[in-house]
Amino acid sequence: MSSTLVHGDSPSSPTATFSSRAMTQPPPVKRARSGPMADRIFGWMAKGAALLTLALLLAILTSLTISAWPAISKYGLSFLTRTVWDPVQEDFGGLVMIYGTLATSLIALLIAVPVSFGIALFLTELSPTWLKRPLGTAIELLAAVPSIVYGMWGLLVFGPVLATYVQQPLQALLTGVPYLGAFVSGPPVGIGILSAGIILAIMIIPFISAVMRDVFEVTPPLLKESAYGLGATTWEVVYKVVLPYTKTGVIGGIMLGLGRAIGETMAVTFVIGNFNQLDSLSVFQAANSITSALANEFAEAAEGLHQAALMYLGLVLFFITFVILSLSKLLLSRLRKAEGVKT
Repeated sequence: MSSTLVHGDSPSSPTATFSSRAMTQPPPVKRARSGPMADRIFGWMAKGAALLTLALLLAILTSLTISAWPAISKYGLSFLTRTVWDPVQEDFGGLVMIYGTLATSLIALLIAVPVSFGIALFLTELSPTWLKRPLGTAIELLAAVPSIVYGMWGLLVFGPVLATYVQQPLQALLTGVPYLGAFVSGPPVGIGILSAGIILAIMIIPFISAVMRDVFEVTPPLLKESAYGLGATTWEVVYKVVLPYTKTGVIGGIMLGLGRAIGETMAVTFVIGNFNQLDSLSVFQAANSITSALANEFAEAAEGLHQAALMYLGLVLFFITFVILSLSKLLLSRLRKAEGVKT
């Protein structure tokens, strides 16, 4: 006991008590560290997951190419510009489906992106606290609605409303106007490219708005408060602070919505009209999309050129998605270079 006492301390002093407790406490337990073999196994598993994803992608591309090869060897790239689709005569072209897919997706983006931006801006900057959670939850619940429900609602409810209150007034207003009149020609029956584009917009709004809201909330509050302190308005804070800080996430959300719009099947099948001819560029015209054509005809397609043409459409859809993804990556790289020039 005397060895643990400091000079001048008694056994009952605080210093002596602390010293005795220090000697009686057991040493801390050392946690076993994983060895280099565990790190190697983890690295191999991570690398294997990445290579497996790449292998699956190449396998899908290879299988699509092999299945579509009879149509590729017969039509080549002219398949992309042909408007004929006649399974009886075995004469096929994919322009109608490609145009329908791109037109409906473009209309969906033109509607969904501004609406989603407004929703995200309201939820992060303008909404009262008591409204943020219920409104955000209600918007996200739209993503849980099955696509076939959207299609049935679009066919039975939205289509007649669109024909009566949108298509007919637009035709009365723009008939005879050069160029614009051609885009609203055709029977206003509520089924066609415009109807499919609006339904797709409603379907992708929850995805884009959710991503935008999340990335807007990631912006450091100090940056926004500094801008407000300098006298910036809400729009100036969003345009000059929030958007530059979160542009990668915003573009990623838009690409997520675009991918959903391009790959949607059932909702588009209900409201696009499934018409395999391209008479005009009117958005009121019934048309077809790649996914709708695959859903309608693949089960009944005979082996041979018809089935190969459908697989060719699937291959085209694959490359459309790849091109869109590549363009988004290119846009992000240009934005980063522009930031470097400014700084």
